[in-house]
Amino acid sequence: MIKAIVTDIEGTTSAIDFVHKTLFPYAAAKLPDFVRANANTPAVKAVLRETAQIANLDTSHTEALIQQLLDWIAEDKKITPLKTIQGLIWEDGYRQGDYQAHMYQDAVTKLKEWHQQGIPLYVYSSGSIHAQKLFFEFSEAGNLLPLFSGHFDTTTGPKKEAASYQAIQQALNIPATDILFLSDIVEELDAASAAGFQTAWIQRDQSLIQKPPHQCLESFSNLDLS
Repeated sequence: MIKAIVTDIEGTTSAIDFVHKTLFPYAAAKLPDFVRANANTPAVKAVLRETAQIANLDTSHTEALIQQLLDWIAEDKKITPLKTIQGLIWEDGYRQGDYQAHMYQDAVTKLKEWHQQGIPLYVYSSGSIHAQKLFFEFSEAGNLLPLFSGHFDTTTGPKKEAASYQAIQQALNIPATDILFLSDIVEELDAASAAGFQTAWIQRDQSLIQKPPHQCLESFSNLDLS
Protein backbone atom coordinates (compact mmCIF):
# COMPACT_ATOMS: atom_id res chain seq x y z
CA MET A 1 0.00 0.00 0.00
CA ILE A 2 1.34 3.41 -0.97
CA LYS A 3 1.43 5.66 2.10
CA ALA A 4 3.53 8.49 0.62
CA ILE A 5 4.66 9.68 -2.80
CA VAL A 6 7.96 11.46 -3.45
CA THR A 7 8.36 13.12 -6.83
CA ASP A 8 11.14 14.68 -8.84
CA ILE A 9 10.32 17.91 -10.71
CA GLU A 10 12.40 18.47 -13.85
CA GLY A 11 11.32 16.06 -16.58
CA THR A 12 8.76 14.44 -14.29
CA THR A 13 6.07 16.91 -13.23
CA SER A 14 7.42 19.57 -15.56
CA ALA A 15 9.21 19.97 -18.87
CA ILE A 16 13.00 19.96 -18.80
CA ASP A 17 12.97 22.85 -21.30
CA PHE A 18 11.46 25.25 -18.77
CA VAL A 19 14.41 24.77 -16.45
CA HIS A 20 17.12 24.72 -19.13
CA LYS A 21 15.72 27.35 -21.50
CA THR A 22 14.08 29.73 -19.04
CA LEU A 23 15.30 29.38 -15.45
CA PHE A 24 18.99 28.63 -16.02
CA PRO A 25 19.56 31.43 -18.58
CA TYR A 26 17.61 33.87 -16.38
CA ALA A 27 19.80 33.08 -13.36
CA ALA A 28 22.99 33.29 -15.41
CA ALA A 29 22.04 36.69 -16.82
CA LYS A 30 20.98 38.14 -13.46
CA LEU A 31 23.59 36.52 -11.18
CA PRO A 32 26.52 38.98 -11.45
CA ASP A 33 24.49 42.10 -10.66
CA PHE A 34 22.39 40.26 -8.07
CA VAL A 35 25.47 39.10 -6.15
CA ARG A 36 27.15 42.51 -6.33
CA ALA A 37 23.99 44.24 -5.08
CA ASN A 38 23.34 41.74 -2.28
CA ALA A 39 26.85 40.62 -1.31
CA ASN A 40 26.45 41.90 2.24
CA THR A 41 23.11 40.21 2.96
CA PRO A 42 23.28 37.11 5.18
CA ALA A 43 21.91 34.76 2.52
CA VAL A 44 24.32 35.81 -0.23
CA LYS A 45 27.28 36.02 2.15
CA ALA A 46 26.61 32.40 3.12
CA VAL A 47 26.51 31.39 -0.56
CA LEU A 48 29.80 33.14 -1.29
CA ARG A 49 31.46 31.64 1.78
CA GLU A 50 30.39 28.10 0.82
CA THR A 51 31.38 28.65 -2.82
CA ALA A 52 34.83 29.80 -1.68
CA GLN A 53 35.24 26.71 0.48
CA ILE A 54 34.25 24.30 -2.29
CA ALA A 55 36.29 26.02 -5.02
CA ASN A 56 39.24 26.91 -2.78
CA LEU A 57 38.88 30.63 -3.47
CA ASP A 58 39.30 33.70 -1.30
CA THR A 59 35.98 34.91 0.14
CA SER A 60 36.99 38.51 -0.55
CA HIS A 61 37.34 37.92 -4.30
CA THR A 62 33.71 38.52 -5.22
CA GLU A 63 34.26 38.59 -8.98
CA ALA A 64 36.09 35.26 -8.91
CA LEU A 65 33.24 33.76 -6.89
CA ILE A 66 30.71 35.13 -9.36
CA GLN A 67 32.64 33.51 -12.21
CA GLN A 68 32.77 30.21 -10.35
CA LEU A 69 29.00 30.25 -9.90
CA LEU A 70 28.54 31.04 -13.60
CA ASP A 71 30.87 28.17 -14.51
CA TRP A 72 28.80 25.81 -12.37
CA ILE A 73 25.64 26.93 -14.16
CA ALA A 74 27.28 26.25 -17.53
CA GLU A 75 28.34 22.81 -16.29
CA ASP A 76 24.89 22.09 -14.76
CA LYS A 77 26.48 21.28 -11.42
CA LYS A 78 24.25 20.08 -8.56
CA ILE A 79 26.06 22.10 -5.90
CA THR A 80 24.20 23.48 -2.89
CA PRO A 81 25.44 27.12 -2.92
CA LEU A 82 24.66 27.38 -6.64
CA LYS A 83 21.17 26.02 -6.10
CA THR A 84 20.68 28.47 -3.24
CA ILE A 85 21.67 31.56 -5.24
CA GLN A 86 19.62 30.42 -8.23
CA GLY A 87 16.59 30.11 -5.95
CA LEU A 88 17.06 33.64 -4.67
CA ILE A 89 17.33 35.03 -8.21
CA TRP A 90 14.39 33.00 -9.48
CA GLU A 91 12.22 34.35 -6.66
CA ASP A 92 12.64 37.84 -8.10
CA GLY A 93 11.61 36.56 -11.52
CA TYR A 94 8.54 34.74 -10.25
CA ARG A 95 7.37 37.66 -8.12
CA GLN A 96 7.93 40.14 -10.95
CA GLY A 97 5.87 37.95 -13.28
CA ASP A 98 8.76 37.31 -15.67
CA TYR A 99 7.65 33.66 -16.02
CA GLN A 100 5.51 30.90 -14.49
CA ALA A 101 6.64 27.35 -13.86
CA HIS A 102 5.57 24.81 -16.46
CA MET A 103 3.49 21.86 -15.26
CA TYR A 104 2.24 18.83 -17.19
CA GLN A 105 -1.55 18.77 -16.86
CA ASP A 106 -1.58 15.03 -16.13
CA ALA A 107 0.78 15.65 -13.21
CA VAL A 108 -1.43 18.46 -11.86
CA THR A 109 -4.54 16.28 -12.08
CA LYS A 110 -2.97 13.30 -10.31
CA LEU A 111 -1.22 15.34 -7.62
CA LYS A 112 -4.53 16.97 -6.74
CA GLU A 113 -6.28 13.60 -6.78
CA TRP A 114 -3.73 11.98 -4.49
CA HIS A 115 -3.83 14.95 -2.13
CA GLN A 116 -7.62 14.68 -1.92
CA GLN A 117 -7.23 10.98 -1.15
CA GLY A 118 -5.07 11.88 1.83
CA ILE A 119 -1.78 10.57 0.43
CA PRO A 120 1.12 12.75 1.67
CA LEU A 121 3.13 14.20 -1.22
CA TYR A 122 6.79 15.19 -1.07
CA VAL A 123 9.33 16.65 -3.48
CA TYR A 124 12.94 15.51 -3.91
CA SER A 125 14.81 17.66 -6.41
CA SER A 126 18.34 18.91 -6.98
CA GLY A 127 16.90 22.43 -6.88
CA SER A 128 16.93 24.03 -3.43
CA ILE A 129 13.86 23.67 -1.21
CA HIS A 130 13.33 27.42 -1.62
CA ALA A 131 13.35 27.04 -5.42
CA GLN A 132 10.99 24.06 -5.24
CA LYS A 133 8.46 26.02 -3.23
CA LEU A 134 8.60 28.93 -5.66
CA PHE A 135 8.17 26.55 -8.59
CA PHE A 136 4.91 25.13 -7.28
CA GLU A 137 3.61 28.40 -5.83
CA PHE A 138 4.03 30.25 -9.13
CA SER A 139 3.07 27.48 -11.56
CA GLU A 140 1.00 27.82 -14.72
CA ALA A 141 -1.67 25.78 -12.93
CA GLY A 142 -1.84 28.17 -9.99
CA ASN A 143 -0.51 27.77 -6.46
CA LEU A 144 0.12 24.03 -6.01
CA LEU A 145 2.34 24.40 -2.96
CA PRO A 146 -0.41 23.42 -0.47
CA LEU A 147 -0.52 19.95 -2.06
CA PHE A 148 2.88 19.05 -0.58
CA SER A 149 3.73 17.94 2.92
CA GLY A 150 7.49 18.44 2.65
CA HIS A 151 10.57 18.95 0.48
CA PHE A 152 14.05 17.44 0.12
CA ASP A 153 17.05 18.75 -1.83
CA THR A 154 20.81 18.23 -2.14
CA THR A 155 21.25 18.86 1.60
CA THR A 156 19.71 15.39 2.04
CA GLY A 157 22.29 13.90 -0.32
CA PRO A 158 22.94 13.15 -4.01
CA LYS A 159 19.90 11.85 -5.87
CA LYS A 160 21.77 8.90 -7.35
CA GLU A 161 22.82 7.43 -3.98
CA ALA A 162 20.70 5.00 -1.97
CA ALA A 163 21.71 6.65 1.32
CA SER A 164 19.76 9.77 0.32
CA TYR A 165 16.55 7.78 0.03
CA GLN A 166 17.27 6.01 3.30
CA ALA A 167 17.50 9.46 4.89
CA ILE A 168 14.16 10.43 3.34
CA GLN A 169 12.57 7.23 4.63
CA GLN A 170 13.84 7.95 8.13
CA ALA A 171 12.51 11.52 7.94
CA LEU A 172 9.08 10.33 6.82
CA ASN A 173 9.05 7.45 9.32
CA ILE A 174 7.19 5.26 6.84
CA PRO A 175 8.38 1.81 5.67
CA ALA A 176 10.38 2.20 2.48
CA THR A 177 8.19 -0.34 0.69
CA ASP A 178 5.19 1.96 1.26
CA ILE A 179 6.85 4.96 -0.43
CA LEU A 180 6.62 5.53 -4.19
CA PHE A 181 9.32 7.59 -5.93
CA LEU A 182 8.65 9.16 -9.34
CA SER A 183 11.43 10.31 -11.64
CA ASP A 184 12.52 10.50 -15.26
CA ILE A 185 16.10 9.47 -14.36
CA VAL A 186 16.82 5.75 -14.18
CA GLU A 187 19.88 6.15 -11.93
CA GLU A 188 17.75 7.97 -9.36
CA LEU A 189 15.15 5.22 -9.50
CA ASP A 190 17.91 2.61 -9.11
CA ALA A 191 19.07 4.34 -5.92
CA ALA A 192 15.54 4.62 -4.55
CA SER A 193 14.87 0.98 -5.34
CA ALA A 194 18.09 -0.04 -3.59
CA ALA A 195 16.74 1.76 -0.50
CA GLY A 196 13.54 -0.28 -0.70
CA PHE A 197 11.24 2.29 -2.34
CA GLN A 198 8.67 1.44 -4.96
CA THR A 199 9.44 3.28 -8.19
CA ALA A 200 7.85 4.57 -11.38
CA TRP A 201 9.84 5.80 -14.36
CA ILE A 202 8.02 8.70 -16.03
CA GLN A 203 9.32 8.53 -19.59
CA ARG A 204 7.22 10.69 -21.87
CA ASP A 205 9.04 9.60 -25.02
CA GLN A 206 8.19 5.91 -25.19
CA SER A 207 10.39 5.45 -28.26
CA LEU A 208 13.38 5.61 -25.89
CA ILE A 209 12.23 2.53 -23.97
CA GLN A 210 13.74 -0.86 -24.72
CA LYS A 211 13.93 -2.92 -21.54
CA PRO A 212 12.60 -0.73 -18.75
CA PRO A 213 14.29 -1.58 -15.44
CA HIS A 214 11.38 -0.02 -13.55
CA GLN A 215 7.63 0.33 -13.94
CA CYS A 216 7.56 2.69 -16.92
CA LEU A 217 4.77 5.16 -17.72
CA GLU A 218 4.41 7.91 -20.29
CA SER A 219 2.40 10.15 -17.95
CA PHE A 220 0.94 10.41 -14.47
CA SER A 221 -2.45 9.45 -15.95
CA ASN A 222 -1.26 5.88 -16.40
CA LEU A 223 -0.19 5.47 -12.79
CA ASP A 224 -2.56 3.23 -10.82
CA LEU A 225 -1.56 3.08 -7.14
CA SER A 226 -3.59 -0.10 -6.62
